[in-house]
Amino acid sequence: MNITLSTLLIYAKDMQRTARFYAEHFGFDTTYEVVDGLMELKNGDGGAEILIHQAAKSLKFGSAVVKLSFSVPDVDEFVATAAAAGIKFGAVHRANGYAFANTKDPDGNSISVSSRQYRA
Repeated sequence: MNITLSTLLIYAKDMQRTARFYAEHFGFDTTYEVVDGLMELKNGDGGAEILIHQAAKSLKFGSAVVKLSFSVPDVDEFVATAAAAGIKFGAVHRANGYAFANTKDPDGNSISVSSRQYRA
């Protein structure tokens, strides 16, 4: 049996804003069209897709139990580019031959960029 993680579903206060964040800063493709209550974002490199769903007003944001981690070959370069585009990452941490840095999306979901996949 072959099992792969293919989709992440994110509940958003503002679907358009959240979709724009992932499209502009992480390279996802989307039409911004809502179909069956979901906005689809595809990864051009074949990774997992993201589905954005309108959050219920009763949903509490900010208590993270999941973190999205994006693999990038050069964390310092990505963080510098993101800063120029208005995204503030925390400090770049280095451990065991790779680097990582953390931020949050517009809804407070935890995100990291990591070069772990590219370590020698």
